[in-house]
Amino acid sequence: MPHAFVSTDHVRSLFTEAMSQMYRTEVPQYGTLIELVADVNAGCLEKDPALRERLANAGELERIDIERHGAIRLGTAEELFTIRRLFAVMGMHAVGYYDLSVAGVPVHSTCFRPIDEAALNINPFRVFTSLLRLELIEDESLRGEAEAILAARRIYTPRAIALIERHEQNGGLTEAEASEFVAEAVETFRWHGEATVNAETYKRLHDTHRLIADVVSFKGPHINHLTPRTLDIDAVQARMPERGITPKAVIEGPPRRQCDILLRQTSFKALEEAIVFSGDKGAVQGTHTARFGEIEQRGVALTAKGRALYDRLLASVRGEVQVGAGGAKAGAYDQELAERFKALPDSWDELRRQDLAFFRYSATPAGIAAAVAGTLPRDAEALVAKGYLAFAPIVYEDFLPVSAAGIFQSNLGTDQQQNYATRSNRDAFETALGATVQDELALYAERQAASLEAVMEALGVAGLQLRTVA
Repeated sequence: MPHAFVSTDHVRSLFTEAMSQMYRTEVPQYGTLIELVADVNAGCLEKDPALRERLANAGELERIDIERHGAIRLGTAEELFTIRRLFAVMGMHAVGYYDLSVAGVPVHSTCFRPIDEAALNINPFRVFTSLLRLELIEDESLRGEAEAILAARRIYTPRAIALIERHEQNGGLTEAEASEFVAEAVETFRWHGEATVNAETYKRLHDTHRLIADVVSFKGPHINHLTPRTLDIDAVQARMPERGITPKAVIEGPPRRQCDILLRQTSFKALEEAIVFSGDKGAVQGTHTARFGEIEQRGVALTAKGRALYDRLLASVRGEVQVGAGGAKAGAYDQELAERFKALPDSWDELRRQDLAFFRYSATPAGIAAAVAGTLPRDAEALVAKGYLAFAPIVYEDFLPVSAAGIFQSNLGTDQQQNYATRSNRDAFETALGATVQDELALYAERQAASLEAVMEALGVAGLQLRTVA
């Protein structure tokens, strides 16, 4: 079949590898991070056979080394609309809406990622994609200038657009087309050291907000970080200085726990990079900070009930203990975070029984044997107690707006917190996107429910219901 289409999973894997190679060349410290994370992960798996077994049983062990997330910032609705189509070629869909303006960052965002469990285990590449909210620029003159600058740029190559259209029309790409598509798509994410504005315009944009200058002043939305997944972010944080890397003051997200929840992130400060400004009197040398290194550790996805508790606990700490850029209060913050989070159970079974987190259920060999013998209880909790029904945490595949804002702020080199009058505008975001973002909680609930249905089929029982405690 010379014209057979390759899978979107294959295209995504090709793109992930191309992006990683490009970013390693552009930001050598990224390669250092990859090596450090690989060392830490290998040590974790060697010391903790139970963790290795759990990851292997869940089909997640093989994905750890290839797992990456990137982040880009777009300037116009048209750019967002097209990026959705570009990521669709890779089997990635918009999941979740994140409003970062409430944390002083003038963007709103979504996460493009695979949503099918099999696709996630093949390659869970995800891209946190933000759209600049130009309406939050109070200076009308500057806002109009920024709009004109962005309207004039084209961040996708003509060939990339043609291959996106071919995928949409034909239902896929051949191997040759997929390779060409990846080569063209990577160009959108490449760093360009030449600004499209003069130094004076850059300064005005920069003085309004550093992130606005980053989005508006360049040919395209250079990827600003590419993040590997670690199994022990505290070890990575402690060992970064050994590799000549200075980490940010605190790890964003929940505290260290026996049972990891949601997402923890750390990073090193954005690099100061030489750029060239355009101008009537010739090129002018300058610098810009945008790209940085980030590491993440992923835990179980929380239910709406669990997430409400998490958000309440985190807000209580952040409201009382502020961590400055110098990190003078980092120790106090970590200590208080750990103390407050004692209110959230640190046991897989308690998280499950209290309906605080999502789990994947499976029938054990003992359960199948009991079903054959006709001695199977019909109560889900009795099945768990007897070892007939096993459960494993469903990994959180998404992001946390407070953590994302914290990473953005620390890497912009400022603790500045601007309060924008305009708040969440999901409708405008989805209009620009040309689609409705998917509900991440619904996706996790569907996976949990599907696993229970598979259990009922395997054990020959119907109407199996979980009982949760308040």
